[in-house]
Amino acid sequence: MAKKKKFFECQACGFKSSKWMGKCPNCGAWDSFIELNEEQIDFIKKTKTLSTFKASPITEIKEDQITRFSTDDEELDLVLGGGIVPGSLVLIGGSPGVGKSTLLLKMCSNIAKKGKKVLYVSAEESAGQIKLRANRIEANHQNLYLLPEIKLENIISEISSQNYELLVIDSIQTIYTEEVTSAPGTVSQVRAVTFELMRIAKSKKISIFIIGHITKEGSIAGPRVLEHMVDTVLYFEGESSKDLRILRGFKNRFGSISEVGIFEMTKKGLVSAKNISSKFFNRKKTQAGSALTVIMEGSRPLIIEVQALVSESGYANPKRSATGFDSNRLTMLLALLEKKLELPFNQYDVFVNISGGIKINETAADLAVIAAILSSFRNRVINRETIFLGEVGLTGDIREISMLDNRLKEAQSQGFKKAITPANPVENLQIKCYIVDEVSKILDWM
Repeated sequence: MAKKKKFFECQACGFKSSKWMGKCPNCGAWDSFIELNEEQIDFIKKTKTLSTFKASPITEIKEDQITRFSTDDEELDLVLGGGIVPGSLVLIGGSPGVGKSTLLLKMCSNIAKKGKKVLYVSAEESAGQIKLRANRIEANHQNLYLLPEIKLENIISEISSQNYELLVIDSIQTIYTEEVTSAPGTVSQVRAVTFELMRIAKSKKISIFIIGHITKEGSIAGPRVLEHMVDTVLYFEGESSKDLRILRGFKNRFGSISEVGIFEMTKKGLVSAKNISSKFFNRKKTQAGSALTVIMEGSRPLIIEVQALVSESGYANPKRSATGFDSNRLTMLLALLEKKLELPFNQYDVFVNISGGIKINETAADLAVIAAILSSFRNRVINRETIFLGEVGLTGDIREISMLDNRLKEAQSQGFKKAITPANPVENLQIKCYIVDEVSKILDWM
């Protein structure tokens, strides 16, 4: 009998090698190779069949009519693109303790109350532990079923016995199938289990939510193919020590990925933040080194506080540090201030922080960052009734930004009186706008 050929597979990207390697040449991961044999990929070979479909002109193809059902959670519906699509496969990742299980258990309860049968599969906790959480967040309902199981074949058997419309897997790294002999959480197991769940979701029109662990680098543990196979990828951001959590979409075949959901951790679990406008800034304290701006998270404007600290440096190379803001862009803005305003920032350490744990991914906050830096440098307090909006170019000019009217409407609704902007809004607003077109003119407001 011929001996089965052995090979080694990277657990980070799925790269295969005939010999063990310390570092993966494909993804650069260290100590990620494990030994497998041909029997462990027979499962994939069995699924390879010839396609019976033939190519057709795109003009003759009919559109799929996508129907959704709500989760009864405004923030979650927003990130999903308007609700859950039947037959969709959704992956949710996040650090331990951020609230993934709590959010999905509450979602299951909301959907169960609508008369839909929901199955929650827990591969890490017992049914009693899930029950304690359900009591705390008031998620008990007759149509919500719990199944503490780690074997995929038993999960499929349970799905076949009931007409479930929603399935939650907590978590994908702890589920295994007998078709693959490697340990749970390996590339082969995760790929095999996810492929079977995808087949079930599409064939039975069951919406499936998968919880994934997060690595130290902040990405979902397991092969990247896991994110390619699912329809939607959501990441939960936030620290367990803080009340606010942010759910951000990174892939969505049924909607936009620009929307974010903001939740607040309470005694009854995660709830949609009803009034988030005042969560990310403080207007009561007036201190030097603070400026306010409005950023867009999808279609939602958020008023945030930019904090800056400028102090004399005791080293030849001054420090530049940014939290929630691009450090490279901070270096560029400081170089611009040295050039245009002749300020000696090469002798000062500069630290920038975006309050509330928000990460800025747009350039509309450039003017606020500069205002906060100059405020700290000159030790002058900025009027808390003023917001700063504008992108700063390398030539020192202040450029227009997108969705200016929406940002100003949000500032006006929060009681702001003045706005430093590169242009006037299209609509007539009560907030007074002061036009600035060069970075040097920002000194007038310091």
